[in-house]
Amino acid sequence: MKTNIVLIGLMGAGKTTIGKTLSALLDMPFTDSDENIEKTYGNISDLFSKGEDYFRNIETKMIQSMATLDGVIMSTGGGVILRPENMKALKEKGVIFYIKRSVEDILKTVEAETRPLLKNNPDALYRISEEREFLYNKYCDYVIDGSDIEKAAKTIRSIWTKIS
Repeated sequence: MKTNIVLIGLMGAGKTTIGKTLSALLDMPFTDSDENIEKTYGNISDLFSKGEDYFRNIETKMIQSMATLDGVIMSTGGGVILRPENMKALKEKGVIFYIKRSVEDILKTVEAETRPLLKNNPDALYRISEEREFLYNKYCDYVIDGSDIEKAAKTIRSIWTKIS
């Protein structure tokens, strides 16, 4: 039986906020791969400055570690789906929810300066979205509309209580 809820989606889609809301609704612990990376390895922008591959290797290490947990809600970085080994590990114990939100909405709320892939070009999110959409859909078990945080969390709770 799958014991973890895994949230995937573009940066700024609301994965962390939805995860924390869901944690309170389901009384399950919450963990965030980006927060864990920052605690263990340092600032993500600094890690990215050493190259995207360098960062992705660290992210994969963190995902492999998180994937061994039981009974947790996990928020992942937007690029977690770029490496099949990440998704294989997360799917072993996790039900994957793709938090889908329009690029227009994300750009209204996200701080481009704090996001390495958007820093010099916020419109890059359109390209990133196009490149990753197929992978988000390929790996997810459910697609969740991320435009309303409360509604998204309650929808996931409803699905989770039916399947767990």
